[in-house]
Amino acid sequence: MTSPAGLRSVDAAPDGLGSGAFAGVEQSVMGRRWVLRDVDERAALAMAQTLGLSDIAARALTSRGIGIEDAARFLSPTLKDLLPDPSRFKDMDKAASRLADAVMNGEKITLFADYDVDGATSSAVLARFLRATGSTPGVYIPDRMKEGYGPSVSALEGLAAEGTKVMVALDCGTTAFDALKAGTDAGLDIVVIDHHEAEPELPKVHALVNPNRIDEDRVYGHLCTAGLAFLFAVAINRELRLRGYWTPERPEPVMTRWLDLVALGTVCDVVRLEGINRAFVVQGLKVMARRDNPGLRALSDVANLNSMPESYHLGFVLGPRINAGGRIGDSGLGSKLLRTDDAGEAAAIATKLDILNGQRRDIESACFEDAIRQLEAAGEPGAVVVVAGDGWHPGVVGIVASRLVERYHRPACVIAMDGENGTGSGRSVYGVDLGAAIIAARQKGLLIKGGGHAMAAGFSVARGALHDFQSFLDDRIMAQTGGAPIQPDLRLEGMLALRGATLELAEEIAALAPFGPGNPEPRLAIKNVRIAFSDIVGSDHIRFSLQQGAGGGTLEGICFRCVGTPLGDLLLSASDHVVHVAGRLKADSWQGRTRVKFHLEDAALAFATEDAA
Repeated sequence: MTSPAGLRSVDAAPDGLGSGAFAGVEQSVMGRRWVLRDVDERAALAMAQTLGLSDIAARALTSRGIGIEDAARFLSPTLKDLLPDPSRFKDMDKAASRLADAVMNGEKITLFADYDVDGATSSAVLARFLRATGSTPGVYIPDRMKEGYGPSVSALEGLAAEGTKVMVALDCGTTAFDALKAGTDAGLDIVVIDHHEAEPELPKVHALVNPNRIDEDRVYGHLCTAGLAFLFAVAINRELRLRGYWTPERPEPVMTRWLDLVALGTVCDVVRLEGINRAFVVQGLKVMARRDNPGLRALSDVANLNSMPESYHLGFVLGPRINAGGRIGDSGLGSKLLRTDDAGEAAAIATKLDILNGQRRDIESACFEDAIRQLEAAGEPGAVVVVAGDGWHPGVVGIVASRLVERYHRPACVIAMDGENGTGSGRSVYGVDLGAAIIAARQKGLLIKGGGHAMAAGFSVARGALHDFQSFLDDRIMAQTGGAPIQPDLRLEGMLALRGATLELAEEIAALAPFGPGNPEPRLAIKNVRIAFSDIVGSDHIRFSLQQGAGGGTLEGICFRCVGTPLGDLLLSASDHVVHVAGRLKADSWQGRTRVKFHLEDAALAFATEDAA
């Protein structure tokens, strides 16, 4: 059975693709097992017929838990339908009341934010809102090299001495017990707006808003701090309205104007793009397309982003540049860029961040190569990769950890040593809660400080504790995985015939965006094709052309950053082989023409080729 778009039903596939490894690929050239996403076939068929969707789009929606009645909301999410009442979060009303008091009484407010994109965007959202109320908040971004992550005793005591009455900690503070106590003792009223994992005990502050508190229901645990800061601004705005603060001379601000910042923080913090997060990104991209924010406009210009912004651009074009300041330069540059209304200042900061991002890439590459040499000399890693080095830049350890996760398919922690102590960052794989393991290590006395969430964590560790720390993580993560090795896989939506790779299908798939955790971009397999042409473009990309049987047509594609990898080697030498390929179908626009292309991510040699040419 073949659909009009050329999409073969899995149930009707002649090689029994509905069971076992998809397309028989137990181990691809990238070491992955291909797996078909679980889906209720009847529900997918009903959705395709009812909504007039292709089999692939219907399967993608169904596998994500979207029913027919929810499809319209998923495809066109709005804040009106999905924005939660801020009062549902513990301490939110108390926090909003205190900020409203500060606004009306002219008290000095300081926003203390993390140096990453979530910190930069959340501080910019709240600063812009408070400026709209007539307040002039200060913003404090700690120096990554000198102060490290989160509030410190000296920083908070300094803010109090300078006259700050209310301090709002953004994207940090949930486990900063000593620093927040010192700040409170110094006379600060402290409000924490954060999403990192909490412990049963909370710091003694005026209010702590965190959907991942132990006493929360965690329904909104997937929110990043930029989203929470927006909800906090909504709560303060409502409180000021109830107090009669807004007048014709001082009108309420249009809150949706800052959704571009919320979308940027949401995508870059790699939180699940479902529910309200999906609405934040969809609506925020529309706001960003207006180019109203001078900082985002300037950053888009230096990055040569001239097309309509997509979630990819937020995560891989804009986000890394904003992060570059916190990683190897001035930690406050990203927040300052997003807060400024001065076009000249925005252009200068954007240019500096672009230069820093190039330097960051060079530093990151050197650190990654050094880490690989160290790991290869040590042999096969355990349940978690832990690597430490003297002279490594602490600003790139998180990125290097992410690259090690991709290479070794297990959680990774990278530590930059400086004397007897080291600054570390960890990244995880889905299904392994690294943040909980880091918190447990700190509670056991193996870390100087540490915290995070399931997919990412930061910490400080003494040189003498490195061995015990690694052993503890190995045991803890082995317990989470049941002692079984983590099997990397590539989850696919289904099989595509080459003639079914149409522009219409690519555009239908694009309508399911934004893509990210919780809503991965649909991956498709194409079976039994030949590489009719392949060539290196740029420094490490490969373009190619696929052929499938007599009359099966051809399809152009590209494989990014694959030169020198097993996948790249196969593409450049596969002209005599029949292969299975997996990747994403994209509508590619170039010089006024839009064509369909295949963005290849994996491949495997085909040994059973009874229906190949």
